[in-house]
Amino acid sequence: MSSKRSGFSEIPEATTGVNNNNNGAASGDAQQTSGDGVLSTGTGGRNASQKHIEKIVLQYLKSKGYKDAEKALREDAMLDTSETTLADLANAFPASEVGSDASVPSWILFYNEAEQGNPDAYSQSYKELRRWIDSSLDVYKHELYAASYPIFVHSYMDLLHRGLYEKASEFMELYSSDHMVFHSKDIGVLVTLKTKTHAEENELAKLYRENKYGIRMTRVGFELLLSFLQDHHYTLLMRTVNQHLNIRTIDGTAPISSEAEADVGITGHTQNQLDHFNSQEILLGSVPLDAFVRDEVERTLQSEAGRRVKDSVSSEASGLLDTFSKVKQDSNINGLPLREAIPMPPPRGIEVEQQIASLKAIRKRISLGPAALPSVCMYTMHNTNSTLNCTAVSEDLSLLAGGFSESYVKIWSLKHEPMRGFASNFYPASVNSMEDAEALREKTTNDCRKLIGHSGPVFGLDISFDSKYLISASEDKTARLWSLDTFTNVVCYKGHNYPIWDVSFAPQGFYFATASHDRTARLWSCDHIYALRIFAGHLSDVNCVRFHPNSKYVVTGSSDKTVRLWDVQRGSCVRVFTGHTGSVDTVAISPDGRIMASAGEDQTVNVWDLGSGRRMDALAGHTGPVYSLAFSQEGTLLLSGSADETVRAWNVKRSASASDHPIIINRRIEKQGLQHDQEEGGLREGETHGINEAAGQETQKNKTSSPTVAHPDAMDVDTTVQSKGTDKHKSGSLSDSKKRDAAGVWKSKRVAESEALLETWRTKSTPVYNVTMSKRNLAVAIGAFSLS
Repeated sequence: MSSKRSGFSEIPEATTGVNNNNNGAASGDAQQTSGDGVLSTGTGGRNASQKHIEKIVLQYLKSKGYKDAEKALREDAMLDTSETTLADLANAFPASEVGSDASVPSWILFYNEAEQGNPDAYSQSYKELRRWIDSSLDVYKHELYAASYPIFVHSYMDLLHRGLYEKASEFMELYSSDHMVFHSKDIGVLVTLKTKTHAEENELAKLYRENKYGIRMTRVGFELLLSFLQDHHYTLLMRTVNQHLNIRTIDGTAPISSEAEADVGITGHTQNQLDHFNSQEILLGSVPLDAFVRDEVERTLQSEAGRRVKDSVSSEASGLLDTFSKVKQDSNINGLPLREAIPMPPPRGIEVEQQIASLKAIRKRISLGPAALPSVCMYTMHNTNSTLNCTAVSEDLSLLAGGFSESYVKIWSLKHEPMRGFASNFYPASVNSMEDAEALREKTTNDCRKLIGHSGPVFGLDISFDSKYLISASEDKTARLWSLDTFTNVVCYKGHNYPIWDVSFAPQGFYFATASHDRTARLWSCDHIYALRIFAGHLSDVNCVRFHPNSKYVVTGSSDKTVRLWDVQRGSCVRVFTGHTGSVDTVAISPDGRIMASAGEDQTVNVWDLGSGRRMDALAGHTGPVYSLAFSQEGTLLLSGSADETVRAWNVKRSASASDHPIIINRRIEKQGLQHDQEEGGLREGETHGINEAAGQETQKNKTSSPTVAHPDAMDVDTTVQSKGTDKHKSGSLSDSKKRDAAGVWKSKRVAESEALLETWRTKSTPVYNVTMSKRNLAVAIGAFSLS
C-alpha cells in the first residue's frame, strides 16, 4: 500500500527545535538541569556593573519578602540601604545591555512589571504554550501535554491566591477540556474552588501545593520546553516548573508512547483517571425498526406466504416471517429508544427491499466459531505498480472499488455485468418510464468504470448499503459522492484543511464521516455540503473512522496511538482507548455494537469492551502493520489483513468450553507436531499448503506494455477461494513470515502468537489491504500483488 503521508510534514503552525543560543538563559549562560529537572542558571560575567546586578537582586529579594536572603546579600556585598525601585536600577544599565538578550535586569523587570501586574498574563502565556504543544512534533506531544497539566493547575490556583476570581473562572472554563480525559475527577473538584479561602482549605488543592508533581520526559523534550519558556520570557510558567514540577529526564531515543506513561503525578494520589472518564453512560443498542418499514415488510411477507401457486415461495416467505419475528423481538429488547436514535430521512421502498434481503441472508447464514471457520475469497490486483491506496467492496458483494494515486477511482462489477452509465446528451423531460431511462444508457460491455474528478491521490473509499452511491476521500482535501447508476460525481464536500485519509458511510446510509491530516474527524450528511459535526481532540492525524452499528457513535483511530469514541449528536468524546504503541490504522466494531477492535503499525490487534472502555485482549501474531479488520456476524470471530501477506482469524469470545473443543485440541496437537518441521525462513517460494485455488481468474483486455504506469485497463483481478481451516504449516508458538530488511533482503521474522489465533491464510506476495465479512459470513480479502 502506497504511503499516505509521503511528502507531508507536520502541520506548519509553528516550528519547534532545540535552541542552542544562550539568549533565553536567565543570566546569559547555557541552561542546566538538576537531577529532578529544576532549572538552574550559570553566573557568567556581563558588561554591566556588578554593583547594579547586586542591587537589582537585593531589591527583588526584598519585594518578595525573602528577608534572610536579603540581609545575607546586603552584608556580603556591603550594599547601602537606599530605597530604589527596580525600574530605576534597570534604567541605569546601558541600552545595549537591556535589549534582545535575556539579561538579569530585563528578566526581573519583565516578571514584576509586565507579568505580575497583568491579570491576563497566565491566560496569555498558557494559551501560547498550548498552541506551541499542538504544533510540536508528534513524538514529543504526549510528554509535553503531560507537563502542561500541573502548569494549568498551579496557574489556576495562583489566580485564586491573587484574588483574580473572575480571571480564574475564565481560565478554568477555557482550558479545562484539555485535561478532562486523564484528570476529570481532579478537575471536577478544582472547578468548585472559587476563592482564595477555598484553595487554602481544600485537601486536593493543598496536596498539589505541598507536593511536587512528577513528570517523565525525554531529554530532548525537556530541552524543548525550557527553550520555549525562556525564549518567550514566560517567567510565571518557569517559576511554576521550578517550584511545583519534578521532571525526571530519561536517556535514550525511545519516545514516550502515551500521556499516561509520562504522567507520574504525586505519590499516593491517583493520576490516570481514564476509567472515570470512560464511565460516561453510552447507549449501544441496535437501531429501532422504523414503523413504516416494519409494517411494509410484514405485509409483503404475509402476501407471499398466502400464495398457493408456488409452494416453495410460500414456504420461504413463512420462514422469513418467523425470522422477522425474532428480529422484531430482539429490536424491542436491545433496540435504542426512538427518542435516542439519530434523525433519518423518511424511509423509501429501498429500505423494505434491503430488510427482506437481510432476512434472507440471516436464514442462509453459516454460524461461525472456533470449530467452524469461514471460507475466504481473495481478490488480487495485478499491474497496480504500487499506486493502489485503498479498496472497498459493496455489502452485497456485487461491486469492488479501488482508489489510486493517479487521482481516479476504478470500480469493477464482480458479477461481470456491463456497467452502463447514461449518455451525456439527453433531455430529462423525455424520460417518462424505466424503459425510456434504460434506452438512454450507454451501449457498452465493459464491466469496469473509471471515475475521474479528484485532483490528488485517493486514500479512502466506501460504498453505501444499497450499492447506489460511492464516497471517496483524497489528498485534495475533498470528499466526493458518486452515483453508481450514472457513474458521475454528484457532490463535492469541502471543509478539511489538509488531506483526508479515510471515509465511511453510516450503516443506514445518508450520513458519512471523514478522517483527516488536520487532526479532526467530521460528520456529514449527503444533502449538506458542509460538515454537521467536527470531532476534535486527537493530537495527531486521524487515520481511520467507522460508525457504530446504531449510527449514534463514531470511532476514530489516530497516529497519536489512541482510539476515541464520539457521540454523534453532542459531538463530544465519550471514550478514549489507550494501549497501542504505534499509529492506529484500522478499527472495526462487532455487529452487536458491544466490542471494538483496533490495529495498526504496532502489529497487535487490541480488542476493547465499549461499555467499560477496557481492553479485553491483545492479539499478537502478525509480523507487519495491520491494514484491515472485520467481525463475523455473530461477533465471535475477528479477521485481520496485514502487510505480512496473511489473513488471520481470531477467537474474540473465548471460554473454557471453547478451548476444550475436540477440534481445537486436535489443532493444538497438530501445531506442536509440525513446529519442528518448520524451516527457518518459513514457506519456500511458490509453496502452498491446504489452499483450494481456482475459483477463477479474470483478466482485463488491452493490457498496457508500459512497466511503470498502471492504466485503468491494465489491471488484472485474480480471484482465489481458500477453504476453511487447512493451513497446516502454522507454528504452534511462533509465526514465520518473510519480511524485507533495510537492505531489501528477505528475512524471517518470528513473533509469539496469541492463543486466540485460530487460523492463518497466506497469500502469494500480496499484502492484504481490506477484509470484510458478508451478511452470510463469507470472508472477502483484497490486496495488490507485489513483486519480491
